[in-house]
Amino acid sequence: MRRWLNKWPLFRQLTGSDRLGLGSAVQSGRSRQMRARTENAEKVAKSICPYCAVGCGQRIFVSNGTITQIEGDSDSPISRGRLCPKGSASKQLVTSPTRERWVRYRRPYATDWEYLPLDTAMDMIADRVIETRERTWQKTDEAGAPVQRTEGIASLGGAALDNEENYLMKKLYTALGAVQIENQARI
Repeated sequence: MRRWLNKWPLFRQLTGSDRLGLGSAVQSGRSRQMRARTENAEKVAKSICPYCAVGCGQRIFVSNGTITQIEGDSDSPISRGRLCPKGSASKQLVTSPTRERWVRYRRPYATDWEYLPLDTAMDMIADRVIETRERTWQKTDEAGAPVQRTEGIASLGGAALDNEENYLMKKLYTALGAVQIENQARI
């Protein structure tokens, strides 16, 4: 009978040393064997939440090359270890089995789409940007004044982008020599 009663947390709490029920009295056999996802992390990387412009700090726990947990960074002066529901779920952004890892691409004049690996698509984009920049580069204008620019590359940012994304896009396109850099919010 006592063995059967010992399975009840309330009985263990009343008869054992954990009277407040804050420790072993309320643990089941299963919960005693559970370990935190952060306990065996080989590496902890600091990052910033990707969802909005607040810039909440995150700690990313990695084991065997796989992200095991993402939680708020208590060292962050912005979020002080807290994350909103979207930030708390950001692990799903990178580890979800439904995450797209391929790019759908339709070649010029083709009628069907094909799947390309993301790395291949990124290389194709980089090659096209470099080729366009080289082909349309202007050292001087019509009057002979130095301009060091390209008019073959332009950017139109969207209002859905946050300040940090717009800032980085502006830096990238300026470094490429583009002069047509605009944002939907200004138009």
